[in-house]
Amino acid sequence: MSRQVRRIVVVAPGRDESRFMRRTLDSLARQTLAPALIVVVDDGSTDATPEVLAEYEQRVPHLRVVRRPNRGERSVGPGVIEAFYAGLETVKLDEFDYVCKLDLDLDLPDRYFESLVERMEADPRLGTCSGKPYYPHPRTGELVSEGCGDDTSIGASKFYRVDCFRQIGGFVRHVMWDGIDAHRCRMLGWKAASWDDPALRFIHLRPMGSSHRGIVTGRRRHGFGQYFMGTHPLYMLASTVFRMAKRPYVLGGAAMMWGYLEAALGRAPRYEDPGFRRFLRRYQLRVLLGGKQAATTALDGSWRERALAYAPAGVAAAPSPTVGLS
Repeated sequence: MSRQVRRIVVVAPGRDESRFMRRTLDSLARQTLAPALIVVVDDGSTDATPEVLAEYEQRVPHLRVVRRPNRGERSVGPGVIEAFYAGLETVKLDEFDYVCKLDLDLDLPDRYFESLVERMEADPRLGTCSGKPYYPHPRTGELVSEGCGDDTSIGASKFYRVDCFRQIGGFVRHVMWDGIDAHRCRMLGWKAASWDDPALRFIHLRPMGSSHRGIVTGRRRHGFGQYFMGTHPLYMLASTVFRMAKRPYVLGGAAMMWGYLEAALGRAPRYEDPGFRRFLRRYQLRVLLGGKQAATTALDGSWRERALAYAPAGVAAAPSPTVGLS
């Protein structure tokens, strides 16, 4: 890693997380590359979360708490991102090199941030990245991979280069925000990735998609989000079949397709960027024909053309891979 210390700001939105957040905050305090600032957003909690945060404000250096009023119930997707931005608005982003959106139900390995920064320093085009989530098996306690792909950073731990985060316009305030962001990175010439490396494996104390009314509701919501994002129907079908082999068997995949079809038949709104949807669908068809690795490799070969074609006016394209960082 570069001799220059890279400054990290962590923004962690959460609601009613007293059951899990101690492990998250303790793992942040143990990091070998400590965040320069940790902003925890209490999104109207009704459990013991405020008391836990008051305790950790006294114990953890550079921990700041932002408190929001109770809006009635947990709101995943747009609600989480609204809370994230309530925290980010208190941050002078120019003072930091990296920004991380972090859930409060994770247990991070001690070298997590150090390992991510080392990889980002080695590749200037790497815009966002993360490790891989594992969850405890409900009966045996054995850690089980959530089976996330390598072509995106994981929503529970979105680690971003600040320049890249700004160029993609940040997070969309809608379900599937954590899919749209990585595809926008790739569309603009950046790379998005996650790795199943021992130094980067983190424990997801609550299985992905189960935080609001159960995992089946979460899978249905995921299908709705895929429609909003613009996912190709053939890719959605393949994703559904793949998910049926994961817990909850069959039902989880069926719920995903249910959400997708429900949105399609109801003519639900879609992400308002036709160019993005065309880019996404071309990528997804390439994945179906040759796999994700081949599809992402092909995109990496044409990154400069995409960066110039899609970059917003007045915003620099993603950096050349030959450009080093000080």
